[in-house]
Amino acid sequence: MLVAPSILSADFGNLSQDVKAICDGGCDYVHVDVMDGHFVPNLTIGPVVVEAVKKASTKPLDIHLMVENNNFFIDLFAPIEPEFISFHIESERHANKVANKIRELNIRPAVVLNPHTQIDSIEYLLQDVDMVLLMSVNPGFGGQKFIPSVIERASRLKELIEKRNPKCLIEVDGGVNKQNIELLKNAGVDIVVAGSYVYKHPDGIKSAIDSLKV
Repeated sequence: MLVAPSILSADFGNLSQDVKAICDGGCDYVHVDVMDGHFVPNLTIGPVVVEAVKKASTKPLDIHLMVENNNFFIDLFAPIEPEFISFHIESERHANKVANKIRELNIRPAVVLNPHTQIDSIEYLLQDVDMVLLMSVNPGFGGQKFIPSVIERASRLKELIEKRNPKCLIEVDGGVNKQNIELLKNAGVDIVVAGSYVYKHPDGIKSAIDSLKV
């Protein structure tokens, strides 16, 4: 299992240190949540802060857009050269066009589904993306409780991926911990996002990341 800790749970007063801590702790990606205060009721960070994250990180960035104007934010963050930029299917009428734009910028495109968005709705987009991110909480805030139905959703998605684009990865974000990590792995999940679990783990960041690498 690959692990992408979310810096949403970091101490922004010591952000550089907290980014280095997850990289030194063995993470595979640094997950960056970008929220616009419109698509979700929270406002997070812009490119100036993400540039600082990139400088502090020794691992590739995984940028998750929770925004209404995807094209605007893609143009803002593309110069930082993340590995992934993911956008919500619920906020985009022209998903194929947006995925192709991200790829043309030499960034791997990913699409995100909220907990109650039908998996089948992206079947014909799978050939255009490198990853699907399934939300296992409602987007907008860290520290929420895991929604168990994501396990069944991941299994269903895995079936579609095997049919349409076997190289496409599955990522899950929200409420991930050592109690549900085996279930996620068995459902075919490749990458997990964890914020508060990693940064607030009683045994430290490295122990938290190690516990997810099943």
